[in-house]
Amino acid sequence: MNSFKCNKIASHIIDWLNNYIKDVPVDGFIVGLSGGVDSALVASLCARTNKKVLLLNMPIRQSDGEFSRAQKQIDSLEKAYSNVKGLIIDLTNSFESFEATMPDDVNKDLLSMANARARIRMTTLYAVGQTNQLLVAGTGNKVEDFGIGFYTKYGDGGVDLSPIGDLMKSEVFKLAKHLGVIQGIIEAKPTDGLWGDERNDEDQIGATYDELEFAMNYNGDATALTDRLKEVLKVYKRLNSINQHKMNPIPVCNLDGIK
Repeated sequence: MNSFKCNKIASHIIDWLNNYIKDVPVDGFIVGLSGGVDSALVASLCARTNKKVLLLNMPIRQSDGEFSRAQKQIDSLEKAYSNVKGLIIDLTNSFESFEATMPDDVNKDLLSMANARARIRMTTLYAVGQTNQLLVAGTGNKVEDFGIGFYTKYGDGGVDLSPIGDLMKSEVFKLAKHLGVIQGIIEAKPTDGLWGDERNDEDQIGATYDELEFAMNYNGDATALTDRLKEVLKVYKRLNSINQHKMNPIPVCNLDGIK
């Protein structure tokens, strides 16, 4: 993706955001920043709409690196754009109160509690967004949202619109660099920040985003692949299969002919 293409894509997304809310009774957008490249890119695009933009940093036992990267990006955009305002809402106490009320088996289920963090953040975004008449801008990319379903249902998947949902992760990085996302975020390994430790997306998924992009686009004979790429294809197909419940519309029991 060259500079011209980056300009064209950025302009298209910014126009799309503005056109989306043109006839909607809202004032702009709210974005939760995680310290990762996806949310930093969405924040940068929303800032350029010249509409009201709120950027939230919502730590829950967050690593210093994640919190610091998110705040530096917020500060940078707040300084550059008069329509942008940053807000820190520390949700650690809220999460710990929730955690303390859960039965022991739920409390000890690390994945369940990690997803709860994302859902508490989603609730916060909608509460603050509604008060300020803002839509929640999603931060998922094409691989995560439509390839492997690597997001929390009704957590970071609970949004009003998806500005970068048609961008591959590699394209996200290129556009983020082009728009001046801070270097610390560009260089950081992608992570969902839900575990309170330094594990990254690759650790959880078992493949890099470049490998997943290959698998998402591959239609050839799997027997011709290297052992590693065969393994990547297996990882992709497994995650794509088990996460269909996230990517498909909610099933509705049809009562035609019964009522």
